[in-house]
Amino acid sequence: MNTLIGLLIIAIGSFGQSSSYVPINKVKNWSWESFWLVQGIFAWLVFPLLGALLAIPAGSTLTELWSSGGALLAIIYGILWGVGGLTFGLSMRYLGVALGQSISLGTCAAFGTLFPALFGGTDLFHGEGLMLLIGVCITLAGIAIIGYAGSLRSKNMSEEEKKAAVKDFALTKGLLVALLAGIMSACFALGLDAGTPIKEAALEKGTDALYAGLPVIFLVTLGGFCTNAAYCIQQNLKNQTGKEYFSVSKGTFTNNILFCALAGVLWYSQFFGLEMGKSFLSDSPILLAFSWSILMSLNVTFSNVWGILLKEWKGCSAQTIGTLILGLAVLIASIIVVAMAQA
Repeated sequence: MNTLIGLLIIAIGSFGQSSSYVPINKVKNWSWESFWLVQGIFAWLVFPLLGALLAIPAGSTLTELWSSGGALLAIIYGILWGVGGLTFGLSMRYLGVALGQSISLGTCAAFGTLFPALFGGTDLFHGEGLMLLIGVCITLAGIAIIGYAGSLRSKNMSEEEKKAAVKDFALTKGLLVALLAGIMSACFALGLDAGTPIKEAALEKGTDALYAGLPVIFLVTLGGFCTNAAYCIQQNLKNQTGKEYFSVSKGTFTNNILFCALAGVLWYSQFFGLEMGKSFLSDSPILLAFSWSILMSLNVTFSNVWGILLKEWKGCSAQTIGTLILGLAVLIASIIVVAMAQA
């Protein structure tokens, strides 16, 4: 029962993340870099800090927890993850919500699961390590199928249809950016792993296991914010879009802030849910190690549901849609296979 509860919580957080890019369509008269910076303030600073405050044990402070070890390394990994987060946004700009998230998150799922295991000395060719590797391979197979569906879609659509579905559609550029985003985004998982001493200290001081990992998440997102803020401000200066923030009407400004805040809290919900869900998976070592891949696989699944609802796949052939569905089924199968092996 605990396993099901943990997976359900992760799934709810995943649905929130996959929905976080929908508010983009509601932001008015702001360029991409302006929107990305403002939603980042909410996604990587405000809500992660509020989450971290939940983990403060009685008689202690966040700074005391962070001094337990691993804080600086978590921030450094966060800075590297920030490159992935930045290119992640660009991947959806060029490929759309469905395909952009699929390629980025699929790559992120594989590297984010395997990197911590390898750094921790796990043998990936025997026992639980082998099952972890098999799960990741199935995940990559699902991503490859979805990527193939994207290529079919590109071939079957006219330039007008591509632009109608995704304004800045560019398959080759988008795929390269998405792959880079996935590899660098895996550093988030490494950041969480580096902050383990902080999580352990919180547990020792009496913090509920549901919230113990939240102070680490803030450190990683703080590093990511630095990377993204530097790029967005540079783009504001280069494109002379910095004036956009306050040149819009009061009503439009309020509208944009609200939708940026909505995007931020939805994005953060994935890691809030991941940490809470993992607390129910402590008796399942393989599922615990595979939890990152589970989150990313669910993100891909839900993002494609949104892609269909946003008509990004409109006009595609039955073969293309069938290939997409097959890829999503393989992703779900990766979760089932690992769960059954752990049972």
